[in-house]
Amino acid sequence: MNKWIAIAIILSLSGCAVSPEKEPEAQGTTAAADGLESRVNRNTVIDEEVLYLLMAAELAGQRNQYDLAMDAYLQAAKRVDDPRIAERAVKIGLFLKDEQRTREALTVWLAKDGKNLAARKFAVLLAIKNSDRKAAVENLNAMLVDDPAGFEGGLLEMSKLLEKDGHTQFTYDVLEELAGQHPDQASVFFVQAVLATMLQNPELAQQKVNQALLIAPDWNKAVIFQAQLAGRSGDLAKARQYLEKAVKQAPEDRQLRKMLLEVLVNSHDYDDAIKLCQSVLEDKPDDAEALFALALIHMQQGQVDKAENTLEKLLSNPEWEGQASFYLGKIELDQQHPDKALVWFDRVSDGNFAFDADMAAVSLLMNQKRFDDVETRVKRMDIKYPEQHLRVLMVKAELYNQQGKYQEAYDVLSQALKDMPDNREILYARALVAERLDKLDVLEADLQKILSKKPDDVGALNALGYTLTDRTQRYDEAQKYLERALSIQPDEAVVIDSYGWLQFKQGKPEQALGYLRKAYEKQPENEIAAHIAEVLWFLGEKKEAKEIFDSAYKKSPDDEYLLDFKKRFLQSGQ
Repeated sequence: MNKWIAIAIILSLSGCAVSPEKEPEAQGTTAAADGLESRVNRNTVIDEEVLYLLMAAELAGQRNQYDLAMDAYLQAAKRVDDPRIAERAVKIGLFLKDEQRTREALTVWLAKDGKNLAARKFAVLLAIKNSDRKAAVENLNAMLVDDPAGFEGGLLEMSKLLEKDGHTQFTYDVLEELAGQHPDQASVFFVQAVLATMLQNPELAQQKVNQALLIAPDWNKAVIFQAQLAGRSGDLAKARQYLEKAVKQAPEDRQLRKMLLEVLVNSHDYDDAIKLCQSVLEDKPDDAEALFALALIHMQQGQVDKAENTLEKLLSNPEWEGQASFYLGKIELDQQHPDKALVWFDRVSDGNFAFDADMAAVSLLMNQKRFDDVETRVKRMDIKYPEQHLRVLMVKAELYNQQGKYQEAYDVLSQALKDMPDNREILYARALVAERLDKLDVLEADLQKILSKKPDDVGALNALGYTLTDRTQRYDEAQKYLERALSIQPDEAVVIDSYGWLQFKQGKPEQALGYLRKAYEKQPENEIAAHIAEVLWFLGEKKEAKEIFDSAYKKSPDDEYLLDFKKRFLQSGQ
């Protein structure tokens, strides 16, 4: 449900859209004379010289001698009253990227068939690619006059190609001139709105789509796009308002209702979302998307039984069985039923959720310390998901890490860095393992490499600041990194904990305790509990320190930070 709206705007050229990189259609072993029937209107009278040119063009095309074919077709096009010969020359010219002869062939084509939209589209493409504003406006004007209904779709088709070549801004500017000439054409403003999003200018896009809707207030496509813009800006209330308007205008459009449903879910308007789901299911009781959305809403509301019942209805649908099984596994895991969860995860054998299910199963087994099972599964995943090699590798490193095999984890990550030396996740993971091996020089180098590319990386800032605090006496440097991390994410518990620990190391225990308590309120982790207990112990508040320790230790008797505190303070006689 993260993608709250999906709007399908077709941006692939049809008919006229022979990409310049696409080879002209092959003739195979067909005789050249036979091929002419598809090139020339049978009612066209041609002389022997033109016939010769066409046969020469066909033969050159068969032999991949496209330059010769282009010349022959172009000469023939000028002499024959059949626009298809000129069209053929244009397509070959585009393939050859010969703009001069392509333009010449286009001129011939349009002279013989001025209302041909394919020719106009080619002319627009060439004009924009050559920054010929006058020609671009002229040909767009012709398209708008000859085919007003298809103008918007045709131009959107071309916009995708033009975006690749960096011509979006010029195209927008050309349309600005066209809009001045046709202020009553909503389609021109709508295309400008789409181009504005390509230019990363949402405010301008909103302005242009608003102009389109002033002209055509009931144009659902524009209303939906308006909703999409609102959603991207985070204004879900407006997105909802626009989509509700669109649904009223097209109450039978089930896809619109699903878009509205996604907005309602992301707005946490669960009651309204349920009503909308039910309205979809009333029309189509087995609608899988609506059932799945309803199940997720029930999960959000903590209505586990309803979620399970709804998901089970999807198990008989082959296309939805995988994700239904995955979420049934998550429900069992949340209810502390790991064995049942594992059965559901293992049921997801293929499809989009197969990798996520395997990862969830591995994580579950890792938490249970079933390392042999994890190792077997990781080996299988490495073969099954070659495209997920990095994530599987990270799991392998974590497996070694949890087993205390820090050198093996370090070696796996170091080997991975040979192939991906700048990968942030591998650098960060190796830095943490390096700390375990007392390779503080490696830790610092890896984290500094991350920060050299992204100075605001909070994870790297915190890890470096904490390590300098805990393992060295370079407190001034640590403070620089941790203050930077706090300025970026002031509510992040682990950063607050690190900064509190720094205050303690700098001889400010009372100040440290305030930060540590704040961190523990946000995220009651064992390491933070151990820090609080140590500071309290130092301040002479041994009873409270022991209470904090006992509470955490009761839940996690194997935690390394709590065991370290127990060894240093409770068993040492301090």
